[in-house]
Amino acid sequence: MLRRLISRFVSDTSGATAIEYAILAVGISIVIIGVVNGLGTKLNSSYDSVSSAIK
Repeated sequence: MLRRLISRFVSDTSGATAIEYAILAVGISIVIIGVVNGLGTKLNSSYDSVSSAIK
């Protein structure tokens, strides 16, 4: 009885898909935050250069 319950629990993969999607979403979010942060820094320096050139 207990052995059958444990084997059924181990073979159940219904929650694994949700966890995989969550891990994938976190990874994509980290990449997006990194790219946006890098672009923001570059754009800020570009705007500072343009502002200095105009003055």
